[in-house]
Amino acid sequence: MRRSGKRLVVVFATTAAVLLGAILVAWFGGYRINLTPSEPLGLWRIVKLDRAVDVGDLVFICPPRTAAMQEARSRGYLRSGLCSGAVAPLIKTVIALAGQQVEVASSVRVDGRDVARSKLADRDGEGRPLTPFGGGIVPAGSVFLHSSFGGSYDSRYFGPVPASGILGLAREVLTYAP
Repeated sequence: MRRSGKRLVVVFATTAAVLLGAILVAWFGGYRINLTPSEPLGLWRIVKLDRAVDVGDLVFICPPRTAAMQEARSRGYLRSGLCSGAVAPLIKTVIALAGQQVEVASSVRVDGRDVARSKLADRDGEGRPLTPFGGGIVPAGSVFLHSSFGGSYDSRYFGPVPASGILGLAREVLTYAP
């Protein structure tokens, strides 16, 4: 029995070391797991953005530490992670850049053009009121973000965010769209 107990400890320790190693390699390799319905669920990779961000780019971005983000965190919209404020990066599509005009009403318009699947919700899934962003010109150094998922918490509600928070492009590796 004593010998089998030692074997069990060795097997457990080896398994734990292999799993920890795999997690570290994945983390430092830019791999992330998405567990929110804003984009397909599963394994994603952060790919270095070696050019200026552009409209249509799907990005990983760390949200800024603002009152809106603190409220989102308290409501459970943001998951725990390694961005400032201990939140996980968001996966969102850039729909407007600095200098573009954003109108937010029952849906979103950028420079006078309707954004598909951008209808606003009055309340979240638990019936709490949502306050939309008031609209305006996207400030210098900022981007306006969107997800086509109707229940997504994006710039429709929190407004433009600093482009400096962009970690890179979001690329699907192994995902599932429910």
